[in-house]
Amino acid sequence: MENSKSFRLAKQFLGKNVEVVIDRSKGSAHPEHGFLYEQNYGYVENTVASDGEELDAYFLGEDAPIEKATGKVIAIVHRLDDDDDKLVVAPDGVELTDEEIEEKIKFQEKWFEHEIVR
Repeated sequence: MENSKSFRLAKQFLGKNVEVVIDRSKGSAHPEHGFLYEQNYGYVENTVASDGEELDAYFLGEDAPIEKATGKVIAIVHRLDDDDDKLVVAPDGVELTDEEIEEKIKFQEKWFEHEIVR
């Protein structure tokens, strides 16, 4: 699935700085499934992912709920069973191991088979 539309799109952003619009801030509830977002989560404007929506992104390294943030794409959450990959974005200077990323995103990714791609 590494040739999936979602993965090809996400790969273009790896290592680049992007602005993330946070539409599900840390502590908010998912509108359908009710789980709480343990991290700020949003999208990169002016992109179109395979689901027809803008490319999703986790913004890690900021503990407070925020509305927008700029940072570097440090990894991709490549979903193996769903063509809906996610960017992992962090503020400049914030480095996270794969294990730290997994810990921070498990609130949502626990339902999907995935891998962290750098």
